[in-house]
Amino acid sequence: MTASTPSAAGPSLATGPGRIGDFTTSIRIKLREPARLRNIELPLLLFAIGLSVATMALVQLGAQGQIDDGMLVLPTALGVLALVGHVVLRITAPGADPFLLPIAVLLNGIGIAEISRLDIAKGRLGWDALAVKQVAYSAVAMILAFVVLAGFRNIRVLQRYRYIAMFVGIVLLLLPMAFDPINGARVWVTIAGFNFQPGELAKIALAVFFAGYLVTARDSLSIIGRRLGPLQFPRARDLGPILVVWAVAMGVLIVQRDLGTSLLYFGLFLVMIYVATARLSWVVLGLTLFVGGALIASQTLGYVNGRFVTWLDAFSNAQYTADRGSYQVVQGLFGLADGGLVGTGLGQGRPQIVPVAESDFIIPSLGEELGLIGLFAIFGLYLLMVSRGLRIGHLGDDDFGRLLGVGLSFTIALQTFIVVGGVTRVIPLTGLTTPFLAAGGSSLVANWIIVALLLRLSDGIRPARFPGGRA
Repeated sequence: MTASTPSAAGPSLATGPGRIGDFTTSIRIKLREPARLRNIELPLLLFAIGLSVATMALVQLGAQGQIDDGMLVLPTALGVLALVGHVVLRITAPGADPFLLPIAVLLNGIGIAEISRLDIAKGRLGWDALAVKQVAYSAVAMILAFVVLAGFRNIRVLQRYRYIAMFVGIVLLLLPMAFDPINGARVWVTIAGFNFQPGELAKIALAVFFAGYLVTARDSLSIIGRRLGPLQFPRARDLGPILVVWAVAMGVLIVQRDLGTSLLYFGLFLVMIYVATARLSWVVLGLTLFVGGALIASQTLGYVNGRFVTWLDAFSNAQYTADRGSYQVVQGLFGLADGGLVGTGLGQGRPQIVPVAESDFIIPSLGEELGLIGLFAIFGLYLLMVSRGLRIGHLGDDDFGRLLGVGLSFTIALQTFIVVGGVTRVIPLTGLTTPFLAAGGSSLVANWIIVALLLRLSDGIRPARFPGGRA
């Protein structure tokens, strides 16, 4: 009897240390994995900072024949802020995606360098230079992004406030109606001499609302109403949401005269409802509604008709010489053609010929000096950013996080496509700005906040579910 007691106790004591060992091993893995992700991020971030500084130096050499040390302070300041962001990530979101921050910093740095190149060409020097203002905008945008990153430890709570997000989005959309139009569009708010586009922040608020709404309404929106060939269309009584969003998009097009923002909002909703329901019929129905509305608008509204005529007949002399005609588009195309495959070299082209080259037409400016290869490298950065964002959405632990991740990522993808498509005449020119590259603070603030939200979402993904089981 006495001998059996130790033997009975033996197994329980043997399993005890094993369980403790498994537990401590699990803890070590959980602690080591986030540190490994940040260690991947740091060299990538240093490379992005170094490349931004090198791009600025090459711009100075190409445009002036010498390097202005003072201008190198601009990308260096951006780099210091990026390293602060890296520290914030180590503390508040150690398991976040390691690629998003370096990509955003590199795109931002390339944009500042090209804006500086246009400053030189147009004689904007010192504190009046747009590149200096762009760094200031970048600093504000990055600080706000870091505040969002540190403040929203559990981004899923936003689902509770989906209708507040809807209200905020609508208010931001309507706000420009109280101000005078700029360049023919009512999308700007002017306060104390500063212009701001509230619609840039509205896209984030609406993405939050769409994600929260579709999580709760997905089942009813997935019910089949009528079959037409291979497509399964929803019931008539379930068409309310898409009709409301379509009406809002048409309202933006008609009242604010902003084709790009209208297309962006409606496209965002279409993608998110498709992801939520897996019904292709929603996409077909939505595209039919939008294309039909745009065609009607092109025949009844002078502004929209002018955009379409400029798009279809850009090289006609009448359009080329007309006020608000095709001169800008055609000069952008000439710049891209002049750049060819390898470009004229940084600082050695003539991008200043294109009106508003530092904002709406920064893609032709970069294409002229970096060539097709350089543009493809930039597009590759966007592709990597969007693919990481979509993967974050795909691997999310809850439906709201998945939909929000996909929606925010698609916002960057669609906005980039609309801009590039407009300057290359794939679609009519819209006036949207290229994320991270173009001059202006509104877009920078919105897109840096999108990056912060994606980083926060990715921090909630378990390491085993991250790409390749790791980073």
